Amino acid sequence: MRNEDDAKDVFQEAFVIAFQKMEQYKFEGSFEGWIKRIFINKLLETLKKRKKDVLFLDVFDTDIIEEEELELVAIDQEKLLEYIQELPDQYRMVFNLFVLEKMKHKEIAKLLQISEGTSKSNLNRAKSILKKRILVVLNCKIA
Repeated sequence: MRNEDDAKDVFQEAFVIAFQKMEQYKFEGSFEGWIKRIFINKLLETLKKRKKDVLFLDVFDTDIIEEEELELVAIDQEKLLEYIQELPDQYRMVFNLFVLEKMKHKEIAKLLQISEGTSKSNLNRAKSILKKRILVVLNCKIA
């Protein structure tokens, strides 16, 4: 979500759903995976209800910056989270699912009903945007 209040609302609603459906958990597989699925589904449902058309670009431009080895630089965690929240919805969702939730592109593609290539492209674009933003803040030149 773009702001903390919306995130808290979705979190609370997902917890209520999980609590109400607790008897449906059959102790097969991890509880963490079961509850994570509820939270992700609630988030996607909320975004759809807001009628925010989340467009997933199925374009493979040549301007995607390849990952390079960069000197590690310290950046404030809150600032980094702010930059992530400012990403376009389609990039932010794929970035969060891949980086924070450790999902594979195949899982992300299935969940968001996009192709694996689109998932990879959106992740690369998110990384590129974040990289540029961090370099600008650090007063570095972007090649």
